[in-house]
Amino acid sequence: MEISTIVGIILGLIALIGGMILKGAPVAALVTNPAAYVIILVGTAASLFVAFPMSEMKRLPKLFKVLFFPNKMLSKTEIITMFTEWASITRREGLLALESKVEEINDDFLRSGMRMIIDGNDQEFVSDVLAEDIAATEERHRSGALIFSQAGMYAPTLGVLGAVVGLIAALADMTDMEKLSHAIAAAFIATLLGIFTGYVLWHPISNKLKRMSKREMEIRLMMVEGLLSIQSGVSTIAIQQKLSVFLTPAERAKLQDKEADSGEQKE
Repeated sequence: MEISTIVGIILGLIALIGGMILKGAPVAALVTNPAAYVIILVGTAASLFVAFPMSEMKRLPKLFKVLFFPNKMLSKTEIITMFTEWASITRREGLLALESKVEEINDDFLRSGMRMIIDGNDQEFVSDVLAEDIAATEERHRSGALIFSQAGMYAPTLGVLGAVVGLIAALADMTDMEKLSHAIAAAFIATLLGIFTGYVLWHPISNKLKRMSKREMEIRLMMVEGLLSIQSGVSTIAIQQKLSVFLTPAERAKLQDKEADSGEQKE
């Protein structure tokens, strides 16, 4: 589970409700004004359906699921260890020896790439197919993040619309000033909700999806380099050095410590 998403939403609600309490604003106004939710949430949904084709909107439930339960991916250090082992097997027994490893691979992208090199396809073909796969996946991710970034643009503006609607209703009857003052305060709940959902939910969600996509693309590029290196028959040391460029200094140090411990155990 992606804990940071839950933490962010909870902190956002604490900031909103806590700020209203500290300012003396009635928190009850948030739950006694259903019209504001209709204008903001339904209005934002309406804008998105106008802006995006149905084929992309159907992906929204899956995108929300990814925010809380991201797809499990191998870590970069695990990938290096795995490719180092495969390179060692390949140099001893040849590419066909990796056929037994294919079914053990849980990642569809990596499994597909492995099958292509085992089947004897040339490097250019394998590289082109995998690059096209990465580009197509990146485009799908980009369109998903774009839905939320657009929602973040629409919601605050719809908040202004909600305030205008509320003011029209409030100013329609000015005989009771106390009632009028409550109606004017309630009119701005829509603006509050529009700004809150736009800048605390939709824009940050878009950013998180972009970050998740970037990390997945880095992992896939790493896999491509590993597959092409194995196909070329490079040494285990060379493949490790080549893939280590994808690691941060901290990750490299952790990998070196792990290898050192493994070497000591063998001795």
